[in-house]
Amino acid sequence: MSLESIKLEIRELLAKRKGVLLAHNYMRDEVQEIADITGDSLALSMEAAKTDAEVIVFCGVHFMAESASILAPDKTVLLPRLDAGCPMADMVTVEGLRELKAKHPGVPVVTYVNSSAAVKAESDICCTSANAMKVVQSLPDQEIIFVPDRNLGSYVAKFTSKKFHLWEGYCPTHERLRPEAVQKLKEQYPDAPFVCHPECNPTVVALADHVCSTTGMYDYVKKSSAKRIIIGTEAGILFRLKRENPDKEFILASPALICPNMKLTSLEDILEALQKMAPVVKVPEEIRVPAKRALDRMLAVPRD
Repeated sequence: MSLESIKLEIRELLAKRKGVLLAHNYMRDEVQEIADITGDSLALSMEAAKTDAEVIVFCGVHFMAESASILAPDKTVLLPRLDAGCPMADMVTVEGLRELKAKHPGVPVVTYVNSSAAVKAESDICCTSANAMKVVQSLPDQEIIFVPDRNLGSYVAKFTSKKFHLWEGYCPTHERLRPEAVQKLKEQYPDAPFVCHPECNPTVVALADHVCSTTGMYDYVKKSSAKRIIIGTEAGILFRLKRENPDKEFILASPALICPNMKLTSLEDILEALQKMAPVVKVPEEIRVPAKRALDRMLAVPRD
């Protein structure tokens, strides 16, 4: 089958199944191209929960499909590649988190959404890379357990006097971006601001002109008067950046900024998932309910 015929069949099956196709910002270009909604992980799940679709096809990694199942338990959530995991999410376990909580009794757990449903269920409140600062500031406590991303936690800690107990997790893709590579590009393109994701190493974040989530990058680039911008996050973001800003040039800070898990999902995988209505991701109620509580607490934090 040609790619065009595969795309056509996907759209036909989505209509037949009353489905919605979600694609994370880091997905392959051709997957983002045919998606109904593109965005970051939590925003996608929230949008999907609002729709009247009966089936959610989540083109992302496992924890994202779990989030969709948590927020929309009445819908069927398909993850075209069940083997699409997240190394950072896998770095924190329920057992390990319970041990850390026992060492710091009464200290609230702030968990980045890049984590399993089971870990969210053990947490007090969740956060995204965009709202982590506001979530932490919303808590009256002066001590915080922050999991699983030490880099995001370190970044947020700089803006508060609270004491952080950081889990030693990280995103291998963002961690591959080294300050030497960024410094070289900044010297080569002195007119280009460097914007990076807070999952990057603190030595890289220190060189950034702007630090934000993927959604924040779309907004920053649109508003920026710069005609050339150095991008410090996963390569998949370039698809939408180029489409929305055809007059601007984007320089990926490193060719190593490619997440193999995010690139697993192909059009063929999406088609097969819709044909077979599998693999299904369903979070058990005993995990879903406390995990949703942690997400709801986050959503209740004022945005402004």
